[in-house]
Amino acid sequence: MAKAKRRRVRDTWKEKSWYNIKTPVVFGDKEIGETPSRDPNFLIGRRVDVTMRELTGDYSKQYIKLKFEVNSVEGDVANTKFIGHQITTDFVRSMIRRGTSRIDAPVIIKTTDDVKIKLYVLAITTRRAKSSQQKYMRETIIKTIEEKAKERDFENIIENSVNGRLSSEIYHIIKKIYPLKRVEIIKSKILE
Repeated sequence: MAKAKRRRVRDTWKEKSWYNIKTPVVFGDKEIGETPSRDPNFLIGRRVDVTMRELTGDYSKQYIKLKFEVNSVEGDVANTKFIGHQITTDFVRSMIRRGTSRIDAPVIIKTTDDVKIKLYVLAITTRRAKSSQQKYMRETIIKTIEEKAKERDFENIIENSVNGRLSSEIYHIIKKIYPLKRVEIIKSKILE
């Protein structure tokens, strides 16, 4: 009984330190949160999701989720790298209506600085399109993105796909084939 009283439960929370998590320079080197850890090496590989609204303060970009992964720790600052983004499923559902066509075009590209990225492009037509038209639009989307990737670096591609400039460029090319309601890059993933 005396031994049981002597044995104390160790409070692991007191051993932990708090670390500030920062975004990569592409996203303005902003602080996106803090996390506790006993050892800074335990932080490496930890993932953080942030909405675009939290990063920029722009409420119209609430539906965009950015994904970061801690890749280095300096002092009490955990630096991250961008690993992808995704548009919320409820926003995607709100765009699709009856009598329209949904064209999904996943494409793997390589930027000028040799980074492989997989982009998922979604195009929505105003009316239902024939399958031959959908196939031609999908091929054109893939060809357009591959051409854009050959002349741009990783930072430029990511910035343009997250803020909607790349989807706007695709929209203006594809709308000549068939009337479009919207084009969005609904997901991006960095392939190691």
